[in-house]
Amino acid sequence: MDAERASLASAQADQADVSVALCTRNGARYLPAQVASICTQDLLPCEIVLSDDDSSDDSVAVVERVLADHGLAGRIPLTVMRNRPPLGVTRNFEQAITACRGALIALCDQDDVWHPGRLRRMVAEFERRPGLLLLHSDARLVDGDLKPLGQTLLQALETRPGELADIAAGRAFAALMHRNLVTGATTVLRRRLLQTALPICPLWVHDEWLATVGAAIGEVDLLPEPLMDYRQHGNNQIGAQRMTLRQKIDKALGERGDKYAHRVRRSEALMDFLRGLGERVPPWVLELAQGKLDHFRFRAGLPRWRVARVLPIAWQAARGRYARFDRGLPAILQDLFERA
Repeated sequence: MDAERASLASAQADQADVSVALCTRNGARYLPAQVASICTQDLLPCEIVLSDDDSSDDSVAVVERVLADHGLAGRIPLTVMRNRPPLGVTRNFEQAITACRGALIALCDQDDVWHPGRLRRMVAEFERRPGLLLLHSDARLVDGDLKPLGQTLLQALETRPGELADIAAGRAFAALMHRNLVTGATTVLRRRLLQTALPICPLWVHDEWLATVGAAIGEVDLLPEPLMDYRQHGNNQIGAQRMTLRQKIDKALGERGDKYAHRVRRSEALMDFLRGLGERVPPWVLELAQGKLDHFRFRAGLPRWRVARVLPIAWQAARGRYARFDRGLPAILQDLFERA
């Protein structure tokens, strides 16, 4: 850890020991703005690791050209990996971050735009807090042409004061057991987290897994200010738009399918992983993870007939399980009215 801190502290005034893990797939349309925003940071990264998932356009050439246009082709080394066949989002990011050499790693989507002081702001937090393993931030939502949509990422996620309070109090794991609030594109993490978190569980998305493991063994925090523009468009792999009332109703009246069984498998995999870390995981973390697993097992085992669900759901709600491990009233209504 001392060597890592020295590495950050000894960085040039305008360049830090931060790798950018950039993943692309047919992103040539949006990449010029994203890469330009990296090149115009007031604190530059030490490298860009580009993992391209079988693009049929000139995504890689665009990245190379923008770096050259900004006179940074030599100063910011570019490592390129090409995947044929494509790996998918999570495996693509896993490959990229594994190849990164910086003490810090900034996850980077192909279609967003960083604000000029983003890296400096986030690096300062890591320098100040040696125990911080992962840091994410809010983002301004914009459309495909970078026009503001009038809300931020945290607003679209309808983040609650209690969730923010848990994170601020050093209990990010509690917030994550309620639901995932970490968006990979807004995230910077310490490379040493990878020693524990890799390989990424195949049942999980990369950003949620990295954040959950980081919060289980160390500090994960959230910067409330928007540090980037998060583009929303039809080709988003993973987006963040506030659901309309109609969409919420349709979701509540939809089919249960096997989604809860899948969530049980995810939670079981997490519990097995955390138990394998032994004393590195505090008892309160294990207790919350077990509570989340029990809650998903409850939801997966609800009766087929709606009327038979009423009493068990009321009991689970009275015990506070829907409030602690789920979305509260919306999840209750969903369990009451979903079709079997």
